[in-house]
Amino acid sequence: MMRAYGILLALVAGLLLGIASASTGGGWVDRAISIADSVGGMWLNALRMTVIPLVVSLLITGIAASAQAARASRVAGRALFLFILLLWISSALGAVLTLVFLQVWKMPAGAADALRSAFTATEAAPAVPGLGEFARAMIPTNPIAAAANDAILPLIVFTTLFAFALTRVSMEGRERLTAFFRALADVMLVMIGWVLWLAPVGVLALAYVLGARAGGAAFGALVHYIIIVSGVGLVLWLLAYPLAVFGGRVSLRAFARAVLPAQSVAISTQSSLASLPAMLRGAEAVGVPVATAGMILALAVAIFRITSPAMNVAVVLYVAHLLGVHLGALQIATAVAVAAITTLGSVSLPGQISFVASISPIAMAVGVPVEPLLLLVAV
Repeated sequence: MMRAYGILLALVAGLLLGIASASTGGGWVDRAISIADSVGGMWLNALRMTVIPLVVSLLITGIAASAQAARASRVAGRALFLFILLLWISSALGAVLTLVFLQVWKMPAGAADALRSAFTATEAAPAVPGLGEFARAMIPTNPIAAAANDAILPLIVFTTLFAFALTRVSMEGRERLTAFFRALADVMLVMIGWVLWLAPVGVLALAYVLGARAGGAAFGALVHYIIIVSGVGLVLWLLAYPLAVFGGRVSLRAFARAVLPAQSVAISTQSSLASLPAMLRGAEAVGVPVATAGMILALAVAIFRITSPAMNVAVVLYVAHLLGVHLGALQIATAVAVAAITTLGSVSLPGQISFVASISPIAMAVGVPVEPLLLLVAV
């Protein structure tokens, strides 16, 4: 928690220092921007080098764990199917809501132009392919080359097929490969933890460059971003109530009363696992058998977080809109699919690591520059 506050403080301090430096108009400002840009770029590259192996290993272990849970019992299998269905619905709703919110409440044109000019060094998005070319590109001829070229969508297709094929081999072979990828994920998490330990320095440098180039517009964009993305999450949270009433056949008052203690724990701890005891008591209060609640909620804590795909898509679409990157229907559908799939492997990760592991693949799949996204790790 202290690290999160430190990163946020670095973001604010960097923006303020950048704005103050630009206002002096001295010749040293360009040199300072160049140095800060180099420092921030090194930190960004250090984060990006962990994304591909982390996503691949998390996706394989996540699918393997889900398949094992589905085989455990028929109830667990039905719950897993429902979780996956809801994650896809959440991802699609996140895209729709973000596009609607951005049309209803647009960022002032002057602020948007200033921010776009501040990120002129970011890579341009690739041209939108036709349907045939897009479908063909989804199947990699060489998954190693796809990983090397940051072709995240074909890599995810290969990894998903590999993970499901892994569930069909002998128990001994499955356990060996799963253990290997679990160890690989652990190593990547250690490495990304080291990089995030330096996050205040990297974010400070990137924020300094942004503040110096964009000025006060950066703060307005930050507030606009927080409200838009939080609004998407709020809508998903509110939809849980009619889902419980019509899907679970529980009265609105009983559900609201039963879920409130778990929500209080979740807000204070930001941990699904810490909220599990309160969720179990809440499920018992609305008449769910203890044995069933224990199995389903334990599975939910491991692989299910309903707002994650929606808000991850929202972040990528927001940055694309901010930078003037046009995303066609195919690219938006790709973002929805990647968000829903990668969520399975990153539910139990800490906040900043989950941000990198979940959002970077979406951006890479649709050609949205990663640099502005990783600056937002502070919030």
